[in-house]
Amino acid sequence: MIDKAGSDKALQRLFLRFKVVDMNALFKTLKTKSRMSIFRRLKEVSYLSSYTHTGRYYTLAHIPQFDNHGLWFHQSVGFSQYGTLKSTIVELVDRSLAGFTHLELNHILRIRIHNTLLNLVREHHVIRQRLEKVFVYVGVDPDKAALQVAKRRKKASSNFREITSISVTTVIEVLIEAIHASRVRIAPSVVANRLSFRGISITAKQVEQVFIQYGIAPEKKIVESGSKRLKP
Repeated sequence: MIDKAGSDKALQRLFLRFKVVDMNALFKTLKTKSRMSIFRRLKEVSYLSSYTHTGRYYTLAHIPQFDNHGLWFHQSVGFSQYGTLKSTIVELVDRSLAGFTHLELNHILRIRIHNTLLNLVREHHVIRQRLEKVFVYVGVDPDKAALQVAKRRKKASSNFREITSISVTTVIEVLIEAIHASRVRIAPSVVANRLSFRGISITAKQVEQVFIQYGIAPEKKIVESGSKRLKP
């Protein structure tokens, strides 16, 4: 393995070129097969592990530009300023004004989280509340959870009024567009634009409410942890 000074320079060059790499790239760059040595060198330059792909990808701490949820994505690989997937879900739920549904968290995190959510509920890191036809995940603090549930009920009531203002025919047209999108999930704004072009008046917000009502996830296709190899 190359020395510390050489390792630091090699890592900086590697991440300047690729931003996100896997362990094989690190083995080649640092000329070692020792995972312990790799992590020692990474720790010295401050790094992050992905919360997707079972933590198989790495980046330097200064590279990500996190969004409002504290997330950053490079192609299909996601990183969180909160660390692991579990820690990220707990933080997102705890900080939310109205909790999150399973579908909403899937959309934000861009991976399937069903088993992780169940484990967090069992470990009492988040609370699951049934509201109407869906489960909502809220924080474990009773006072905060009560506020989140109240906000969610108000939001649900507003969503219902939004839906009832749309004709049944228009709702059917929205669902047809979603079906035509097949496995690639489609943005509400795209559906609204397509329908408007056909003379059907509907806003992106109304399309989003139809999606929520019928359990349709918008936009990006959810990726599995075993998805295709990352490209530079």
